[in-house]
Amino acid sequence: MPQTVQPELAAALRTGPFHLALRAAIAARGLALHRVRQHLAQRGVQVGLTSLSYWQQGRRRPERPESLRAVRALEEVLELPEHSLTRLLGPRQAPAAADSPPVRPYRDLIAPATAVDGLLADLAGPRDTGLHTITHIERIRVGADRQLLSRDSQHALRAHRDGIDRYHAIYQGDPGSDIALARLRAEENCRPGRIRRDPAASLLIAELLLDRRLRTGETHLLGYGFDDPPSPEPSCEYVRGFNSGAGQYVLQVTFHPEALPVRCHRFTARAPGAAPHETEELTLDGHHCVHLVASALGPCLLGVRWDWE
Repeated sequence: MPQTVQPELAAALRTGPFHLALRAAIAARGLALHRVRQHLAQRGVQVGLTSLSYWQQGRRRPERPESLRAVRALEEVLELPEHSLTRLLGPRQAPAAADSPPVRPYRDLIAPATAVDGLLADLAGPRDTGLHTITHIERIRVGADRQLLSRDSQHALRAHRDGIDRYHAIYQGDPGSDIALARLRAEENCRPGRIRRDPAASLLIAELLLDRRLRTGETHLLGYGFDDPPSPEPSCEYVRGFNSGAGQYVLQVTFHPEALPVRCHRFTARAPGAAPHETEELTLDGHHCVHLVASALGPCLLGVRWDWE
């Protein structure tokens, strides 16, 4: 059975990255690497000392099926909560060229896919905008009526080809909401361009025009937000889709003090409607907030769900 996790280790397990969390867990358990290897062998898992050393240094990343099995066994050996290390690895990343991160079509991450295709076709631009995220900080507010009120995003972006001058912001309201009432706020280092909406899918895609054309490798800071339209039912989740690799993502959900959920948890999924392949319970802090931090993300869906009763 996992023991109570020390605060320092709990913080490392919550924020990652994987190698720092693994190193902290080994230190907290007070085991030398050869003893860790022996404990794994007793569970039928064979891992070399070099691999263990490289994993905790961040020089290699466990990705093969036998390596992922070893990480699950490490959670037992180090007396950690289930999935506490495996979730920091995220989905397996396919090899890609250094200047072009793996890209997954938006249609794989938003339902219905035909609505996404239609709006992107109407914008008549490239499906890949040529930007990928270095850091993304997102803040969500939920009001006293249990409805999403607003979403604010700050991005640090990097161009992976020349001539990039715009970013696509995709927003989907809760089921039944009137997407015509959603309002875009272009706040930092950008201005609104074309906006297209699909009322049936509660979907909106907006161009955010940059103040300069970026060259390959150049970075840009971007700030924008959406004010949410009311929906017929209380909101119960917020989900962010990543169609290409992201360095770090931070999501904070703030609840009105008169409308606090009874339970919150983070989750990761591979497609809309798919069962989560990892979850973790989150605890409200003194400011009525929960948050998550994720690093080295591949294409996936990541979000927070909450229960009102």
